[in-house]
This record gives sequence, structure tokens and C-alpha cells, in this order.
Amino acid sequence: MINEIRPLGPATITRVDRPGIMERLRVTGLGLGLALAMPVTLLLGILSLLVWPLLLVVVGFGLAQAVVPASHVSARLHRAVASRLLAAEIPAECADTTGLNPFSRSLVWLRDPARWRDFAHLWFASTGGLVMSALPAMLIAGPVVHVIGFLISPGSFWMVLLFLSGPMLLAWWFVTLPLARARATADRAILGVSRIEQLEQRVAEVAESRTEALDHSAAEVRRIERDLHDGAQARIATVGMNVGLAEKLMATDPEAAAELLREAREATVSALEDLRTVVRGIHPPVLADRGLVGAVEALAVALPLPVTVSVEIDPLPAPVESALYFAVAECLANTMKHSEARRAWISGSHDGTRARIVVGDDGVGGANPNGLGLTGVAKRLGAFDGTMELSSPPGGPTEVTMEVPCPTSPSGPS
Repeated sequence: MINEIRPLGPATITRVDRPGIMERLRVTGLGLGLALAMPVTLLLGILSLLVWPLLLVVVGFGLAQAVVPASHVSARLHRAVASRLLAAEIPAECADTTGLNPFSRSLVWLRDPARWRDFAHLWFASTGGLVMSALPAMLIAGPVVHVIGFLISPGSFWMVLLFLSGPMLLAWWFVTLPLARARATADRAILGVSRIEQLEQRVAEVAESRTEALDHSAAEVRRIERDLHDGAQARIATVGMNVGLAEKLMATDPEAAAELLREAREATVSALEDLRTVVRGIHPPVLADRGLVGAVEALAVALPLPVTVSVEIDPLPAPVESALYFAVAECLANTMKHSEARRAWISGSHDGTRARIVVGDDGVGGANPNGLGLTGVAKRLGAFDGTMELSSPPGGPTEVTMEVPCPTSPSGPS
């Protein structure tokens, strides 16, 4: 799914808590702009009616490649306006058609509820939405025309119309904001994702996260088994063989027996180091000893470039801390490998519901979000319903923002 929810800036169209003439004039101008867009929405609506039956022939697929994206752009613009008027985001989920040929893409569009919402909104914007948007502009334009007409040609006709201007301005004052909110609410009802679709999407995301978590756990188990088999297990087996041979040679060749025991001791030390390495891969000792903040500081100290650390996060559940620790470690590794940075920074906070960590550097930018490292970070956090956002324009800076839902309680982390 392509997530098209975009963060909203400060509302500049209207504020219903401070209604005044400037707000009403801005909303009136906005409504006029939406009304003037009616010919486009009407044309797209008519072409959309032709697209679906024409899919039975080749020309329909070509027409769909222009009409469907254009309809989606129209819907996105109306959604943005309604979002600002209502001071609330209006989510929209579209099926991903990246890399598909026109035939397959058209079939996906045909089954995509979001495209049908776009189609329905075209007709609403061309009918009822047109009236709701154009009425305030008509109410205020009438008195302006009356005054101009009376100034040009004074007479009883224009005098009568001037008397009508008062009620029109009064109506404009009272209906402009309610009509704008009603139009925005209707846009949200048509273009927004339904509650059922949101639940279905959430179930799909949870199922995907669970599958990825299981795959990650299985891969970790295989890695641990491989490390133990190739490392500590082999060395311990060598120790056993050397000790057994030393026992046999103790009476006949003490020097050879002593050499074997020395080798056994060295192998034991190496086996312990292998075991420590395996344990660090499961849950680093520094994380258990110093917590997430101390562990992140230890990562920063080990880097050969200046790193500013500003992390204020209370203790979290061990699995969450481990996921965030390894995610930060992977981001810092990418910084050292690819960024050519002169400095880096790590900031972190917890607002009571979500833990948030940002890892950034002043390198060359252009990081690939689909690289193995960042993909692994996203999957690791996804197992905890977390998210990762990358900002890395060419020339830098690069920032990776990681968030994990993790409510705290008075009793501390569970």
C-alpha cells in the first residue's frame, strides 16, 4: 500500500474559533477556486464513465492511464483543502501499482476502493459540492455588482437591488463558514478511508509484522546455532580431545602432555570469547548493565568522529531497548561506511506513549531507503509496530527517525 497521508502545516485558511471578516473572505476565495475547478472535475467524471466500459477494448487501457491519475490528483487537492479546513488529516490508501504494465495497472485500479472514491468525488465536486463552494462567492459578488451598477447608471432598478444587498451580505456572513465546513466534511466522508478499511489495513500490517518477526527470530536462531557450531562448540571439542590425549601422555611424555594442556587452555579462552560474542548478538551486556541511554553513548564513544548524544528515555522493556539499540548501531555503521560525515548526532525522547530516536550526520546524503541496512532497521522496528523515516537529500544532512509505541506506567517497564 502507498501511504498518502501527509503532515499538515499550520492552518491558514480559516479558524472557526476566531471567525471574522478576513477568515470569511479567505474561505470565500477558496470556495470560488474550488467552484472554478468544476469544468475539470466534470470532464474527468465524464471520461471516467467512459473508461470502465472501454476497458473491454485496448483504447480503454490507454485512456485509463491518463484519467485515473488525473482524478487522483484532483482528489488529493480537495483532500488537502478539507484537511486544513477541518484541522484533521484525511487518510487515503491506494493500491501500489509500481512496475506494473498498463493492463495489470488498470485491473488493480478497477479493484481499488480508493479509485472508486476518487470517481465518486468527481461527481460530488461537480454538483452539490459546486453549489456549496460557489454560494458564498455569489452572495458577496451580488452586492458588489449592485453598487457598481448603481454608480454607473443610477436608477430605480439598481436602487431595488441595493436594498437586496443587505440581506445577501447578512446571509454571506452567517452561511460562509458552515458551508465551508459542510463541504470539507463531505469531502472527508467521500475521500477518507472507511473504518472497516482502516481495520483491514491494520490487520494486514499486524500480520505482516508478525511474519517478519517470526522470520527474524528464526534467522537469529539459525545464526546462533551456526556461531555456536562453528565457534565455541568446535573449540570445546578440541579442548576435550587435547585433555584426553594429555591424560594418556602424562606418564610417558610429560612435556607433550603439558603442551596439549596449554593448547587446551588457550582453546578454552577462545571458546569463552566466542560465547561472549554470541551473547552480545542476543542482548549486549552494555545494554543490560547501563540501559539504552548508556548503551547508545557507548556506541557513540567508539566512533572515530564527533558524535553529539542527547537521549532522555526512561527504561523500556528489554525487547524494545534491544531493537532500538541495534537500529541505532546499524544507522551509525551506515554513517561510517557511506556518509563521509565529519560529525553525527543522536537524540532521543519518550512522550509517555512513543519512544523516538533520531540518528543524523552531515555527510553527502543520498542514502538508499531500500538498502539492506535500513530495510533491516525498518523490519526490526516493525515487529514492535514501530516506524522508520529517512531524510537524506543529496548533499545531506541525513537523518533517520525511529519511533516505537511503548506506553510507560508508574510501575516501570514490563
